[in-house]
Amino acid sequence: MSEQYVYYFGTDKAEGRAEMKELLGGKGANLAEMTNLGIPVPPGFTISTGVCSLYYRSDRTYPDEVRKQVAENLDRLEKEMGKKLGNREDPLLVSVRSGAAISMPGMMDTVLNLGLNSSAVEGIAKNTGNTRFAWDAYRRFIQMYGDVVMGVPHEAFENALNAIKREKGVGADTELNADDLKKVVDSYMSVYERTVDKEFPQDPIEQLWGAIDAVFGSWNNDRALKYRSINKIGDLLGTAVNVQSMVYGNWSDTSGTGVCFSRDPSTGENYFYGEYLMNAQGEDVVAGIRTPEPLSSLESANPEVYKQLVDIKERLEGHYRDMQDMEFTIQEGRLFLLQTRNGKRTGRAAVKVAVDLVNEGMIGRNDAISRITAEQLDQLLHPMISPKAKKNLEPIARGLEASPGAAVGKVVFNAEEAELWASRGEKVVLVRRETSPEDIGGMNVAEGILTSTGGMTSHAAVVARGMGKPCVAGCKDVVIDESTKTFSIGGKIYREGDFITLDGSDGEVYAGTIELEKPSLSGELNELLSWADEIRHKAKRVGIEDGFMVRTNADLPQDARLAVDFGAEGIGLTRTEHMFFEEAKLTSFRSMIIADSLQERVDALKPILKLQIEDFRGIFRVMDGKPVTIRLLDPPLHEFVPHSETEVRELAKELGANVEKLLKRVMELKELNPMLGHRGCRLGITYPEIYDMQVEAIMTAAVAEARMGIDVRPEIMIPLIGSTAELEVLRTNAQKVINRVMDGVDVGIDYLIGTMIEIPRAALTADLIAPHADFYSFGTNDLTQMTFGFSRDDVGTFVPEYIEKKILKFDPFQTLDASGVGQLVEMGVRKGRNVKPTLKAGICGEHGGDPSSIAFCYKAGLNYVSCSPYRVPIARLAAAQAVLNR
Repeated sequence: MSEQYVYYFGTDKAEGRAEMKELLGGKGANLAEMTNLGIPVPPGFTISTGVCSLYYRSDRTYPDEVRKQVAENLDRLEKEMGKKLGNREDPLLVSVRSGAAISMPGMMDTVLNLGLNSSAVEGIAKNTGNTRFAWDAYRRFIQMYGDVVMGVPHEAFENALNAIKREKGVGADTELNADDLKKVVDSYMSVYERTVDKEFPQDPIEQLWGAIDAVFGSWNNDRALKYRSINKIGDLLGTAVNVQSMVYGNWSDTSGTGVCFSRDPSTGENYFYGEYLMNAQGEDVVAGIRTPEPLSSLESANPEVYKQLVDIKERLEGHYRDMQDMEFTIQEGRLFLLQTRNGKRTGRAAVKVAVDLVNEGMIGRNDAISRITAEQLDQLLHPMISPKAKKNLEPIARGLEASPGAAVGKVVFNAEEAELWASRGEKVVLVRRETSPEDIGGMNVAEGILTSTGGMTSHAAVVARGMGKPCVAGCKDVVIDESTKTFSIGGKIYREGDFITLDGSDGEVYAGTIELEKPSLSGELNELLSWADEIRHKAKRVGIEDGFMVRTNADLPQDARLAVDFGAEGIGLTRTEHMFFEEAKLTSFRSMIIADSLQERVDALKPILKLQIEDFRGIFRVMDGKPVTIRLLDPPLHEFVPHSETEVRELAKELGANVEKLLKRVMELKELNPMLGHRGCRLGITYPEIYDMQVEAIMTAAVAEARMGIDVRPEIMIPLIGSTAELEVLRTNAQKVINRVMDGVDVGIDYLIGTMIEIPRAALTADLIAPHADFYSFGTNDLTQMTFGFSRDDVGTFVPEYIEKKILKFDPFQTLDASGVGQLVEMGVRKGRNVKPTLKAGICGEHGGDPSSIAFCYKAGLNYVSCSPYRVPIARLAAAQAVLNR
């Protein structure tokens, strides 16, 4: 029996179902599912994603069996519809649409009204009694086929149409009559023939295979590749092709088309949301060419259709147990559904919908946690315009609040400029009449998007919401002149490079820059994260802490406070070197560096000791009852001294030191590869007074706060260990200082002494190091650097190209390399716990805030992850998802 490549869906029965997304794509699987549910769907068939894979493997050709099955299913469709493709009396017309397993709105190609030719157009006119409709459908088909299949520039067709509108003296397409549209068709034919150098195809089967080729070909077009790269979509066979009988929203004034969501995709509010246009085809709504009507007005315009649409919406949301994004067409008062899918939504909407669906009894808490992505949660931490700043400001224009959040940037007018400016480090706002799929790269790098046309379901709005970019759409007061790279509002000119501020939550545009502020956690988000915490805390982990915990990297009390507000359960990394760069400490530390004797170094460190005590007291106070891991000084000494002769002379004057002596000392500190040089524990070995001072400051601060009733839990971390002997020496030194500080003290301090595993040799010998460590913290930034042999400061010069050429799947400094670096982490944990079964282990590199890295850390048996304060909510969610997916 031959393999099935084509799947039919017809009246109340389909060969596919919703679970077959990998094979039929999201659109095809859901068309089949809606058909099986008895929802009115125009019949058709889906060519599977497997054929797309065959198409590329076979040099863009098809096996005979594929062509045979397409012919058989086309015959089946013609019989069901009682029409034949290309028939001059009563022709069947079809749409040819893409549909991958993961939704990629607008990234691939579509052809509508396929099957029209010079004789079929007369048959459509005769059978519908609407000559204007027939010729309007034909001109749309020529333009779409020419553009999508043959690469005829869209502008060439638009110029031809505009010439005829000018000749007729009208402004809108709908003002052209049938005779005018016949002229448009003739003009379009000329454009096609001049560009392609052959006549427009009249054979509908040739048209069909041309369109199928184009849809499969669009799987690897630039915008689709970029979209998949941006959204980290991989490991898909390709797109499916859906061939479906046409229904016509542009049949007459009682016909129309629209896009709707079962809930508001921007806010998540539970009300029926959408837009529609009468006497229009679907592309008219999403392209932003005409301003659509709100869906609510359909209730009064056609209550019967509206009620039917509401019933279908409720059925589909209940069936899929998620917010649905639907496309519909009304043909002569009859409703058809063309698509349903789980709707793209903002982070704010995603959280509200998930929590509401739990409270409505539609899904469970675990489902709600699993549905929220890190990117969606990140959107909720995006800046907003401060209410105080907004109170005294008047917007220069108002549009539609298409995607929430605020953005400040310099105006640019096309995607290429946006990418160029962003590559130079500029923050930009992309200003367009309306965006198209070709703008995806510029939209990705822009801080926000402003369009002068289009509605809430336009390309700009949908893609911006998916990306979490603030967007103000349909701002008709904005008049754009791309030729001069300006836009005007009420006669005032704004030029490329001028700053503007967008408020995508209110649809407002402001001149200049406005202060933005980060939002706090509240409402549904707190409820969702509390469920995530419950899941994490039930996870069984070895060591001291219960569950899979989330800590933060924080160097200052204010950072620690912010992290606690975001739900941090401790500090996994306090980098003490950041404290040394404060002006009050830096001078004393530089004096220590140039000192000639031990006593001079000890004396220079005394002022720093007092200041360090205050630093640690502030952090302990904020983290009352939570563990605080403090890394002793890590960077090489050369980072603390100037390097130019002029700066050294200024420092000598400040310190009262001999210039020549200081220049000589600075030269002595210079290293060819300082990241592999005299830093970390090596400083503690050669300058033990530095680490002694820091340990004394930590424990003195701990005692002082404990006496104030604070529950202090310091964890002293010795960095860059490569051998057991290093940790033995430094732990012994630290213990002596601790014993001295604690001698006769009337409070007890629950402290730990551990190490940072960031050198491959430390992971390899973790069983030898374990007897001397109370905990391991994996510093995966350095561990990645040393394992790959990549300098993390220089990877930007080649890693992007490595990713593009698929040498690497991702940047290993952003997502942990599980197969390489991950082996060292797993080995370190396993070997360490073979010796010390309750050894606590965590991660404190940047990977601690990356969801896929967090999933690996849970699998590897770590007790906690630690990340920057603003990533803490994301880590809480990702950690819970890791537990659920174990």
